[in-house]
Amino acid sequence: MKILAHRGYWRDAREKNTLAAFDRAWSGGYGIETDLRDIDGSIVVCHDLPDRGALSFANFLQAYAARGGATPLALNIKADGLQQAVAHQLSRYNAEDYFFFDMSVPDSLSYLRAGMPVYARLSEYEPHTPLHEKAAGVWLDAFEREWWNLDLVRSLRAQTKAVVIVSPELHGRSHQGVWNALRGLTPTTDTGLLLCTDFPEDAEQFFT
Repeated sequence: MKILAHRGYWRDAREKNTLAAFDRAWSGGYGIETDLRDIDGSIVVCHDLPDRGALSFANFLQAYAARGGATPLALNIKADGLQQAVAHQLSRYNAEDYFFFDMSVPDSLSYLRAGMPVYARLSEYEPHTPLHEKAAGVWLDAFEREWWNLDLVRSLRAQTKAVVIVSPELHGRSHQGVWNALRGLTPTTDTGLLLCTDFPEDAEQFFT
């Protein structure tokens, strides 16, 4: 199982989506989940509406190439129409292990047509997706309750879909029950299975 640090490995909420949090994650060998938007024609790393002080995607990728290049990137696309600019930056910094998720369906199709890896989200509100067959993986979310089970995860992996499980603390719930259940997966060494969490170091210790 690979671990994705949600908006970096932050210890204070003010560190989310900052180079300090990303560096800490890369130092631990963790992947990154982060958010991309645009402002004034540039791509920036930002979950909410950006300002001109937001970290540029280019600077993020420069740091990634220097310190985290062997770890995966989960890129949450927060605005339509970024595909060409994002692809250019990823190519410029030789990034290889990445995927995109959470775009609108029309925007997702532009990524898929360009041969870029897209993960389709499943949740209690989206138990099916028309993009499933085309998607390289699944972003397995649970906003209010744990609606999925290990059989679903096994079924998706049998379809050769990568699966990212969103840890419940991202939605304000305890993670312990889900983490305990995930120990029932065989093998937990499956690199096509990922966990997106606010507690990457705890997760590494728990699943090791």
